[in-house]
Amino acid sequence: MSPNTEARPPLPPFTRETAIQKVRLAEDAWNSRDPKRVALAYTPDSQWRNRGEFPRGRAEIEAFLTRKWAREIEYRLIKELWAFTDNRIAVRFAYEWRDDAGNWFRSYGNENWEFDENGLMARRFASINDLPIAESERKYHWPQGRRPDDHPGLSDLGL
Repeated sequence: MSPNTEARPPLPPFTRETAIQKVRLAEDAWNSRDPKRVALAYTPDSQWRNRGEFPRGRAEIEAFLTRKWAREIEYRLIKELWAFTDNRIAVRFAYEWRDDAGNWFRSYGNENWEFDENGLMARRFASINDLPIAESERKYHWPQGRRPDDHPGLSDLGL
């Protein structure tokens, strides 16, 4: 790795411990709802599939996330490691959000990630389904931002 090369540890090849760490770092970044910060975790030419959108590169990723978080108000996300290998990680996730009319949703999905040697995500493929929920069915009540360490994860919540 040259001195000018970006690095985003932990780096592949992943162990169970470093894969779990990588998942939590991604969750924390997404919960920041800062499109510029999140986009920096991806290669400059990263390829995505997110529902029916196919952003390519950081500029498109940043624009996508800006639109997403303008639409998905009070967004809170939990990710959980599903599987990993040398430079790939699979996660399952659920996030809660509301629209501008006050309707609440829990979105469930899976992501497949592929990383370059510097720990930047080169490919991200997401499949997501939205479930309308009543506000009383919400399970994520922490203040906006990083999920507290003592907050239950997906498996603990039965999700």
